[in-house]
Amino acid sequence: MSTERERTPSPTISEVAEAAGVGRATVARTLGGYGSVSPKTRDRILAAAKELGYRPNSIARSMTTGETRTLGVVLADVGNPFFAGVLRGISDAAREAGYDVIVLSTDESVEQEAAAIEVLVDKQVDGIALAPAAGRRETLPHLDVVAKRGIPLVLLDRLVDTVAADAVVINNREASREAVEALIAQGHRRIGFVWGPVTNEPAADADDLRRILDHALWSDGERLLGYLDALERAGIPFDTSLVTHVLKNEQQATRAVLGMLALSDAPTAIFATETDALTGALRAMRQRGLLCPEDISLIGFDDSSWASVMTPPMSVVAQPMHRLGVLTAECLLARVAGSDAPVATHVLEASFIARDSVAPAAR
Repeated sequence: MSTERERTPSPTISEVAEAAGVGRATVARTLGGYGSVSPKTRDRILAAAKELGYRPNSIARSMTTGETRTLGVVLADVGNPFFAGVLRGISDAAREAGYDVIVLSTDESVEQEAAAIEVLVDKQVDGIALAPAAGRRETLPHLDVVAKRGIPLVLLDRLVDTVAADAVVINNREASREAVEALIAQGHRRIGFVWGPVTNEPAADADDLRRILDHALWSDGERLLGYLDALERAGIPFDTSLVTHVLKNEQQATRAVLGMLALSDAPTAIFATETDALTGALRAMRQRGLLCPEDISLIGFDDSSWASVMTPPMSVVAQPMHRLGVLTAECLLARVAGSDAPVATHVLEASFIARDSVAPAAR
């Protein structure tokens, strides 16, 4: 007895044409979505195709129409709740428009990003949405082939100064400033800031820190600028020891916050600019036996599902993740359809949600 599973041959266009009583070319136009076919004939062909179980060959269709009806999405980390929410928005909008989505993750690596772009170009996707892994002033030569092939590109969540493409981002700077000002309003002046970039040495001053932004992700840089804006408006001196430079993982965030809490003049509040930074801060506080907000007030970035049900409920900056994804897909689909509108950056509003993790600073 053969161990190989026998395959039932897929119905062909000729068989659909015979069942519908029309020519192959008419079936090809109908199932390929191009050309002109009368509604009555179209209905008859679709009914015959459904009855026979016909599935169109997407490769053959792309050779005929020049389209694969597929969008490529390159994200930093598909396991991150923020990017998961964005991806849901992209997928919903793409599905409604009749497009499939291919998703690749870079783990914040420019090399993996370049490999992902190569895969999507080889797959002949109709457009690419990209959350860049590079800093805002870095060059991305692997995107040259995208431009040469005329493949529409939309940046999401992050900008790169050297890439001229549509973009959909959040007002990170204003949202960060609002969160820090909420802490300042409660009397906090020693405010820790836990963010993503890594440097070999702590910044000497605020100007030195701003120079680091050339190599930081745009979103991270904007959140830092919002923090500095809030301090400057309130007349609070900048203290480099209250800014941690950590990689995007919980373990490093925990170590960095433990170091911050060991200072002789430790922070009375912490603003964590992403989920891993927030969980790292919480873990560090637990290891030191500190309570929130009795000992330290805490604000996070992104309204994760657990933020409102933990004890205490966490104050956060909430990003419109699904809307960001939908708008990214809409911008990309418009370019795929041939839009020649000027390149634009669309900025969505984040909102600060005050809960119970912030209390007046101890005096």
